[in-house]
Amino acid sequence: MERENFGSKFGAILATAGSAVGLGNIWRFPVEVGKNGGAAFILIYIGCILLLGMPLMLSEFIIGRHTQSNATGAYHRLAPGTPWKWVGRLGVFAGFIVLSYYSVVAGWTGKYAVMAIGNQFAGAEPEALRTMFNDFASSPLEPLVYLLLMLVLTHVVVVMGIEKGIEKCANILMPSLFVIIVVLVVCSVLLPGASEGLAFMLKPDFSKVDGSVVLSALGQAFFSLSIGLGCLCTYASYFKKTTNLTNTAVSVITVDTLIALMAGFIIFPATSAAGMPLDSGTMGPELIFITLPHVFQQAFAGLPWLAYIFSVLFFLLLIIAALTSAISMHEIVTSYMKEEYHMSRGKAALVETAGCVVIGTLCCLSFGVLDDVRIMDRSIFDFCDWIVCEFCMPIGGILISVFVGWYMKKQWVKEEITNGGTLRVRLFPLFIFILRYVAPVGILLIFLDQFGVFKAI
Repeated sequence: MERENFGSKFGAILATAGSAVGLGNIWRFPVEVGKNGGAAFILIYIGCILLLGMPLMLSEFIIGRHTQSNATGAYHRLAPGTPWKWVGRLGVFAGFIVLSYYSVVAGWTGKYAVMAIGNQFAGAEPEALRTMFNDFASSPLEPLVYLLLMLVLTHVVVVMGIEKGIEKCANILMPSLFVIIVVLVVCSVLLPGASEGLAFMLKPDFSKVDGSVVLSALGQAFFSLSIGLGCLCTYASYFKKTTNLTNTAVSVITVDTLIALMAGFIIFPATSAAGMPLDSGTMGPELIFITLPHVFQQAFAGLPWLAYIFSVLFFLLLIIAALTSAISMHEIVTSYMKEEYHMSRGKAALVETAGCVVIGTLCCLSFGVLDDVRIMDRSIFDFCDWIVCEFCMPIGGILISVFVGWYMKKQWVKEEITNGGTLRVRLFPLFIFILRYVAPVGILLIFLDQFGVFKAI
């Protein structure tokens, strides 16, 4: 049976960009910018994207398209009978765990979109918003309903296949995401008092830069592109042989970085307009579900109807970002189950969805009835996130760079980048050098820094 492919180059780019663009772009990036000094961090981040993100993304593209196989099957084909197959299995495992706990947060965005439509944030003070979020997250039933809803939506798209499901969905969701985020940026930057937030994003202060800021930028660049999870490799296996891998990587990185920057241009001008500190270091769920609803109400205090529209659009934006990433995570495991165990796409997707419902339910309940359950002094949700972000992704990234840089035949690598010699790639030696020496060291520093083995000055 002939393997599926993306129907067009544009569809392939949008789908792959959608796999990278997720909730991390909307909240993790602004959090890192806020903690690390604003514009100076952004410039370092862009440099890290080019230095580390681009070569590693290309590496996953090369592995995926060369083998036309799932994340595990790719290593079976390139290195039969060797332990390299565990790199693919690590990616499949990580993709499964990510989708399980990511769907919990995706469900929260669905709930908050409903609340925004119902105008439930109007007049609410931060403590009321905090109580609102805590009551919802700790509920034993309602978050599970939204978790199941997001998983079912993801399941339906994946079952429909590559061209008719994933690509068609990306062709609708990604332009919609871009339109919404442009509207929100325009509204935010035009607010009275937005200038301080704009300056924070645009005027670098390098006096605040130290080793920890550089490592944070390196880590954000790595995690933003979903490197080491197997989704880039899996999506690349559906690329046509005529696809220009370098141009596709540049396009995906451009979209991903642009969305992250635009999220900053939504959050920081609105925050300064609301008279709130730009570098509070507010993290993840607290930023999105407690701080920002209050910020939007304060920023548009004189125009309550605009505060309403802004809130609705913002949470619709989060749903789209969550869904595009969730689809890619689902496809990693579905593709693996389908090809390695010779299942139909529908059955493979059902196995994946059922597994995610089980683990996702445990993660969901860890905010309520299972709050006392601890694994290495972490809640179930935090433990799943910790395993993926601090182990699977950096280890996977190092192994991918070593595999393509040292193990894979140079001829195969060059054939993929040049499309069989039909494209000119002048920086190929630099690409190999980065994979062999720069990328492994950079990722290793992030890994060691996370565990306190190495500390930036």
